[in-house]
Amino acid sequence: MRFIFRSFLLLLPILGTAQSGPQEKELLWEITHPNSQLKSYLFGTLHANDRALFALSDSVYIAFDKASKVILETDIYQLFTEFDTRNKLPQTRFDDQGKSYTNSEESSKTLYGSEDGMPQFLDAYFQVLAAQFGKPVRALETIIDQYTLAINFKLYERDVFNNQINSFTQDKMLELYLRGDLEALNRFMKSYLSVQEGLYEQIIVNRNLHIRDSLIEMLKLNESFFCAVGAGHLGGDGGLIQLLHYKGYKIRPVQWQISSVPVASKTKLQKSTEYIQIDTPTGLVAKFPGKPIRINQEDGSTRYLYRELGQGNTYEVTIYPMDSLSSQDQIARIYINPPPSGKITKKALDNGTQIYQGLSDTYPEGLNHVQLIFSDTYFAVVKCYGGNKFLHSNRPQSFFEKVWFD
Repeated sequence: MRFIFRSFLLLLPILGTAQSGPQEKELLWEITHPNSQLKSYLFGTLHANDRALFALSDSVYIAFDKASKVILETDIYQLFTEFDTRNKLPQTRFDDQGKSYTNSEESSKTLYGSEDGMPQFLDAYFQVLAAQFGKPVRALETIIDQYTLAINFKLYERDVFNNQINSFTQDKMLELYLRGDLEALNRFMKSYLSVQEGLYEQIIVNRNLHIRDSLIEMLKLNESFFCAVGAGHLGGDGGLIQLLHYKGYKIRPVQWQISSVPVASKTKLQKSTEYIQIDTPTGLVAKFPGKPIRINQEDGSTRYLYRELGQGNTYEVTIYPMDSLSSQDQIARIYINPPPSGKITKKALDNGTQIYQGLSDTYPEGLNHVQLIFSDTYFAVVKCYGGNKFLHSNRPQSFFEKVWFD
């Protein structure tokens, strides 16, 4: 499934860099019902984490902040349980003390960019913000819908990503997007997707009709929304802007402007950098980079999982009832599997809590940092893994310090 989904949602991944032109960008649009003054917004994105994409207009932050709900192409949090987004596992070595190191300083590549980009790709960023501020999220499609379309066109059999032609495509798409030129984007996508008969019609034209109908349904509810979909869905005669206009909706472009002094909405949203997760039954507290999903597992444990899909980093905490038949040392040896030359370190915190830390080499995560922390009745397995830079940074240890039992 990993490669099928990669072929679909990542059909137009953007990894290059470019400079935007001077013309007005056409990425944010205001929508109003013919019989209402309530404003909703449609924003075109790229499914990538390039930092240039995050130079967002003040109006984007204001529109998002004002909206009652957020609408996305799919529920990106569903991806947390499907796969991590690293293209390959980091190559790591160990010295004679068991300390990890690498002779490579290159950032790891991911399905949405690389470690040099933002933690989340652009669409995921909006869902993380929505979760942080309690805004309901509606998905226009399920992951299964997208898998099905990818299977029907056998996209998983096509190597359309890691080649010179696609490298040019990525750079050109980013250039057009940063210019905010929807018509040029539409023409380029139509040409790019012509590699297979019917592909443009199914991926763009037919899905646009479905998205239009869903948006009209929500516009009738008289609740403001912020909808973020791929910018390739907006332009052209069959794009969402024209489709909504044909149905009588008022739709106008919103000026793209970045003030030297941040507007209040931008300051408010950018200050949101951490989510405090409290597991009430066990007393565990964990500060994640964003709101995690909770998974109740078959063995009775509770797992909290958060992924930075753009950079390919994963943070997770799994809580287990204490096993009265096993000591803490024995439990640590079960959940930490050191690679050759690695070791498990036992520490006592200031409050007397015992913790165990170590590098663990497991499938399918590869090398990961693990910490075990104990209360009288529960223990938590805290795990971090990611790309080359992440693995050798202080970010895993920083996360460990933000997990404890009250």
